[in-house]
Amino acid sequence: MTTHTTTTSGLAATRERLWAALGERDEEAAAAAVFDACDAGTPVEEVLLDVIGSAQARIGRAWAADRISVAQEHAATAIQDRVIAALARRTPPSPRTTRPAGPGAGGTAPQRVTVACVEGEWHALPARLLAEVLSGRGFLVDYLGAHVPTPHLIAHLHQTGADVVALSSSLPVRLPTAHAAVTAVQAIGLPVIVGGAAFGPDGRYARLLGADGWAPDARAAASLLAGGLRRPEGARTGPDQGLPHLLDQEYTLVTRTRAQLTRDVLEGLEAKVPAMAAYTEEQRERTAEDIAHIVDFLAASLYTDDAELFTGFLTWTAEVLRVRGVPSGALVAALDLLSDAQHDFPRAQTHLDAGRRALARVPAPQASGLHA
Repeated sequence: MTTHTTTTSGLAATRERLWAALGERDEEAAAAAVFDACDAGTPVEEVLLDVIGSAQARIGRAWAADRISVAQEHAATAIQDRVIAALARRTPPSPRTTRPAGPGAGGTAPQRVTVACVEGEWHALPARLLAEVLSGRGFLVDYLGAHVPTPHLIAHLHQTGADVVALSSSLPVRLPTAHAAVTAVQAIGLPVIVGGAAFGPDGRYARLLGADGWAPDARAAASLLAGGLRRPEGARTGPDQGLPHLLDQEYTLVTRTRAQLTRDVLEGLEAKVPAMAAYTEEQRERTAEDIAHIVDFLAASLYTDDAELFTGFLTWTAEVLRVRGVPSGALVAALDLLSDAQHDFPRAQTHLDAGRRALARVPAPQASGLHA
């Protein structure tokens, strides 16, 4: 009988085979690693989540640690996506889960789940893995992929008769959009389960935005859906639904002035950081992108009224820059400039102050320079 130790050892070996293949951009070897594991008796769901999903998390960590480039990360992710598709084609269909059929129809009908990334969310692999796990457990799955605008999602739901919607988002800056999607789906009488890093490790933002369910991973999501979600009676929005802080308009004003704030902070940094005088156009563009991300995360933290969302992004960014030899002084300077621009916004000031305190605890980089 196969022991847990043997299974764990086998999964570890498969993960290393897949990782080596991804590093060589060898799609054939990556597929072989996955297929061999399945042929040896490893359940497809384990291969999806404990091999492919684990490799994807490792890819993200490797990029953050500056061990692989953005292009290498994209290449590896693309291979993973194609391997998942190939695995799905060679996996026999599972018996369908069912629900009671509609009024007057009698009998049962397959349970249909629509899986989609919220508008603006391009990190689609977690949603793809969920879709495959649900399909393997017998659900009928409509997988819509990355960046699904809410009006198109609603039109699809009207056309297909879904029973429940699963929304994925990795970046907290998409939370306002996710809120709009959750509200729109509930307004047509369907329940919504959400997942992904955007909603917090404990699902706090899922609860804040009124989702009908949250799951930390695909297995938990599948189990939650198997138990059934209550259909909402209508939309659940407005200041009385947990977001009364939005009445101060700080989120709206920061969002509307995003472009101007980015320009003003960039110009202010050029005056405060002498090294920027020697920047190439590419370095200047990257700095502008960094500033825009700071503004976006500030806006998201104002939307949720949670400064930890903002400080978490800042400390993560500072660590990414630190391993690349970039000091956090420029980040602090950017916060100072944003604070000057937001002097009439008390909540923004609170979040920016929290960000400065968090950055003060980040270790200094090994090397010096900005965007070296």
